[in-house]
Amino acid sequence: MTLIKSISGIRGTIGGHAGEGLSPIDIVKFTAAYATLRGKTQAGNRRIVVGRDARLSGQMVEKLVVGTLMGMGFDVINIGLASTPTTELAVTMEQALGGIILTASHNPKQWNALKLLNEKGEFLNKAEGEEVLRLATDEAFSFAEVDQLGHETQKDYTQKHIDSVLALDLVDTEAIRKAGFKVALDCVNSVGGLILPKLLEQLGVKSVTGLYTEPTGDFQHNPEPLEKNLGDIMRLMSDGKHDIAFVVDPDVDRLALIAEDGRMYGEEYTLVTAADYVLSKTPGNTVSNMSSTRALADVTRQYGGQYEASAVGEVNVVEKMKETGAVIGGEGNGGVIYPASHYGRDALVGIALILSHLAHKKCKLSQLRASYPAYFMSKQKIELTPDIDVDALLQKLQAHYANERISTIDGVKIDFAESWVHLRKSNTEPIIRIYSEAHSQAEADRIGQDMIALMQSML
Repeated sequence: MTLIKSISGIRGTIGGHAGEGLSPIDIVKFTAAYATLRGKTQAGNRRIVVGRDARLSGQMVEKLVVGTLMGMGFDVINIGLASTPTTELAVTMEQALGGIILTASHNPKQWNALKLLNEKGEFLNKAEGEEVLRLATDEAFSFAEVDQLGHETQKDYTQKHIDSVLALDLVDTEAIRKAGFKVALDCVNSVGGLILPKLLEQLGVKSVTGLYTEPTGDFQHNPEPLEKNLGDIMRLMSDGKHDIAFVVDPDVDRLALIAEDGRMYGEEYTLVTAADYVLSKTPGNTVSNMSSTRALADVTRQYGGQYEASAVGEVNVVEKMKETGAVIGGEGNGGVIYPASHYGRDALVGIALILSHLAHKKCKLSQLRASYPAYFMSKQKIELTPDIDVDALLQKLQAHYANERISTIDGVKIDFAESWVHLRKSNTEPIIRIYSEAHSQAEADRIGQDMIALMQSML
């Protein structure tokens, strides 16, 4: 059993003893801590939005969360089965003081989690997250008297989310309709199956073939949208009868693409492609996290904009985007953040922008991919014993590469002329994650292996 408490929320496996897995007791405590924090922010506002993905434990967790919020005197807007970006948008549309998303994102079906939002529908910052952790530990909760109990209202925000995407200036439904796209989907038996077919229909897509669109929560493959997990949809695409395939994770904030020939597009290039389209219409700055492809910086500079890298984590990307006035940003795992919609990763927005781009370009998806700078990424790790001082090890690496361009805002990132490597300490395991990128897979792998050998020599 696993239970991980962090500033971004609480996640764990269902079952086991309290404090070891994500038990009902832990769910109630964490929900009460969040409600205590949010109750101090807006006098008179007692509305909190709750939405969930389709995983098997979702209904159980939802009842505990909703009941706890009502028991603390909050009115719950329960939007039921909904994507993460749908829930984020619902917070602002309801003028609520926050929201709780019940999803473990790309984790397997035995996992669930509570992701916590502020009144802007954005994730809590570090200070707020730390305060929730403290309150959950202290358990100094004050529950409502019987006359002050909260109420639950159930709403469906599916169409409102779709409407907000269709209303974006750069979403060109007429061009998409004229293109006559044939699209395939893999929604991994979660909430993407409820919203993406409707979105595609209203965008004007000619036909949609769906895999695993029933929101049963019994995922038919590992739900992380990586090539090794997507054999079924890749085989479907290999017959050449579809123009593009979209693959999402269970909460629909990550987007992967498969080309018309059945080959993976590369998750790092989802954001690059959306950004290329946005920058061609509204030149400006971009942001991604430090472990994302250099291709975004290359494309941004082609349009005269400036690229900035943030620390890993959506909240850090959003903060840097606001600071630099970025017109688009996100994360290399397929997370597109488009401020004209909202400051959150949103696969629906990514789909609409990419289809608009493809319709304007009038080319095959594989041809569009070939037009971008070619980079290859390697993701490795080195396991460490608990007694090793990871921070001291990273400082040695920084000194060793003192003549290179180095960033230390999140671990150590070393930018070479034609490649880079990013090393950062895991928050949950005694490991250092090593991401490297170069112009060939062999070179990216070699950089990572050389870095592992160097660190081992320094221990």
